[in-house]
Amino acid sequence: MRKIIRIGTRESQLALWQATQVKDLLAQQDFESELVFIKSEGDIDLVTPLYEIGVQGIFTRSLDAALLNNRIDVAVHSLKDVPTQLPNGILQAAVLQRGPVNDLLVFKNKDAQEKYAVGDTRFTVATSSIRRKAQWLNRFSRSVIYNLRGNVNTRLRKLQDEKWDAAIFAQAGLERIGLRPSTSVVLEWMLPAPAQGAIVVVCRNDDTFSMKACRYFNHTETEICTKIERDFLRKLLGGCSTPISALAEFKNEKIFFKGNILSLDGSRKVEIEKSVDGQEANELGKLAAEELLRKGGEEIAEHFRHATK
Repeated sequence: MRKIIRIGTRESQLALWQATQVKDLLAQQDFESELVFIKSEGDIDLVTPLYEIGVQGIFTRSLDAALLNNRIDVAVHSLKDVPTQLPNGILQAAVLQRGPVNDLLVFKNKDAQEKYAVGDTRFTVATSSIRRKAQWLNRFSRSVIYNLRGNVNTRLRKLQDEKWDAAIFAQAGLERIGLRPSTSVVLEWMLPAPAQGAIVVVCRNDDTFSMKACRYFNHTETEICTKIERDFLRKLLGGCSTPISALAEFKNEKIFFKGNILSLDGSRKVEIEKSVDGQEANELGKLAAEELLRKGGEEIAEHFRHATK
C-alpha cells in the first residue's frame, strides 16, 4: 500500500491555495497526498493586535504541534510567518518558487484613492503589521493607523464596513486567490517582510520519505534569498513584533540585498544595502545585520530586546 502524505494546512482560502499547490507538486512526482485542516491561534483571536499576543509563530504553532504529534506528515506555511528557529524535531523540507514580494495599498473606493493621490493628511489606513505601520509613519507621519486582523477575505470585508480609507495587504496573498481589487497600488517604496511571498513546507526530521518527496520541488534561488533575509532577521533578534524588513534578489549572478529596522512610530530608520556574488551568499544576511547595527540600528534593536524580556 502506497504511503499517503498528510498535508497540514489552516482553513483560510489563502492557506488552502498554498496547500493545494503543494498537493499538486507532489502529484507531479507521483506522490499521493491529502489535506488535513488545523485551526491556528491566529485564526481564533481576530481582535487582539498581533504584537500583544506573543506573535512569534502564532500562525504556525498549531500545525507544528500536529506535525510533532504525527497527525500530519508535512505542514505548509507562509514563510514570513515561520520563526527563524524551527521547533526541535522539525526541518525545512522545501521552499516553493517565490511570488510577488511587495505590499499593496487597497483603497476603500475611488474617492479614497484620489485622497491619497493629493496627499490629504486626513488619510486613514489599517494594518495589523507593525513593520507596515512603522514604514508608513516614516513616510506619512501624520496619518492615523487602525488595527486590522483576520484572513484576507475578512480584512477586505472590514475595509468596506469601516470608515478607513485604505488597508495594506501582501500582494502575493491577494493575487494568488484572485482577490486583488482594481482600486489598489503596489507600495514599491515599502520594503517587505523577510521571506514575504514565499511558501515553505516543513516535516519531521525523522521522516525521510516526506523530506525526499518535497525536495523535488524545492526552488533553490528562493531558498537562498529567503535564508539571507531570515538570517538578517535572526541576527537582529526580530520577529513579527519587530519593524524589520529585508529583501534579497538575484540579478545577473549577483545577489542584491536591502534591509532596514525602524522605531515603532517610524521616526527613526536605519537601512543597509549590499551586493555580493552568488557564491558568497551564505553569510550575507548576518553580515548585513552586523553592519546595520554598527550604523545605528543597535539602539533601536536594543529597545525591542528589552521590550520582549
